[in-house]
Amino acid sequence: MNKLEGLRRLPLVAACAALAAVSISVQAEVQTLSQNPIPQVPYESAAKHTQAEPLAISQVQPTPEQLGDALMGHKRYQAAIEAYKKAPLDSAEVWNKMGIAYQLMLDPEDAAACYRKSLKLDRRNANVLNNLGTIFDAQKRYHDAEGMYRAALRSNPGSAVVLKNLGTALLAEHKYKKGWAVYKEALAIDPHIFDQQTGPKVQDPASLQDRGAMNYYMAKGCARAGMTDCAINYLRLALNEGFTNPRKLAEDSEFAGMRESPAFQELMRVQKNP
Repeated sequence: MNKLEGLRRLPLVAACAALAAVSISVQAEVQTLSQNPIPQVPYESAAKHTQAEPLAISQVQPTPEQLGDALMGHKRYQAAIEAYKKAPLDSAEVWNKMGIAYQLMLDPEDAAACYRKSLKLDRRNANVLNNLGTIFDAQKRYHDAEGMYRAALRSNPGSAVVLKNLGTALLAEHKYKKGWAVYKEALAIDPHIFDQQTGPKVQDPASLQDRGAMNYYMAKGCARAGMTDCAINYLRLALNEGFTNPRKLAEDSEFAGMRESPAFQELMRVQKNP
């Protein structure tokens, strides 16, 4: 399990973007956990026993960690935390899972404490470093978040999610060119990293300018991945927030492949004739 300062940064922009990003990795871990149910005694093996051989048909008792995993899969985060507390606490993975549960409960302080305990046991765990980075994002500590993401990439250079998070942190610091360069690295690894269903979802940033910048670069990411609908949605937001205008869009080569799209043309028409 894994995840949970703006375009300085989008004060809440990067915070929310990174929080969603953590959620992505968190959701992936939860899905993995939910695909590994608590082991049970197979019905077929029980049927093979005769009356002369009494069978204790009992379910194998789950470990506290397994129980916590199952509860996480059902979004019972507080109960999962209590289960994890009963697991051996010399496990970096257990502390990471507990941190994610706290983060999903919007408790960044306890989440960060768990991530730090996990890192004491495994200081190069890319998932934990990424998750702690998202905590710093939520706290608007963008420079610290950038450091965590870079540390995570040293352990796992091929993580599209971490690259996306780093790009978002750089945009939050108004390092637009560097942020976009990192976004392109993420896209090269996972062309769908900016898909709205799996990518960061920016909500409630501090200023229209910051929110517009974030949405504009998200649109560029979608366009580069060939996801026109995704790009159009983000462009509409960026236009409405005043970060760009139809003339600039017409000149931006990143959107050249979309210009014949009816949806893109309709967006331009509406903007020119509000």
